[in-house]
Amino acid sequence: MGYQLKNLDIVDLISERHVQLREFLENQWNNFSDIRISNTEWFILNRIYGNQPTIASITKSANITRQATHKNVKSLEAKGLVEIVNAERNKRDKCIRLTPLGERCFEKYRELTEELERKLTLTIGVERMKVLIDALKMDWELN
Repeated sequence: MGYQLKNLDIVDLISERHVQLREFLENQWNNFSDIRISNTEWFILNRIYGNQPTIASITKSANITRQATHKNVKSLEAKGLVEIVNAERNKRDKCIRLTPLGERCFEKYRELTEELERKLTLTIGVERMKVLIDALKMDWELN
């Protein structure tokens, strides 16, 4: 893997590492649970945790199509992880909230993510990890 990474530009390096991190987390989750959850579904669960967003707001924040959002939300609902409810202020809007199972799954996934972060910190060091996190959180002024 090391040699392959040396020949990549910054965009491809970030993309490769993203894929690597997602695969690691997916494997960790699959070792823990029989409930299969896609990366997009995790992304949506992250947007829902602690909130009751509308489908429209998830579509906007996740930068995926309305159709893809609906498809993934329906999949999450079929797995018993979310439920769709009417919005309090506008009955036409639908909000999504985690079920108790969804909350437990997301909290376990968060633990796996924290474990991954600890593993990375051991590999690259505390200072480099801090710099990496700070750099990724910065506004890169690309918009």
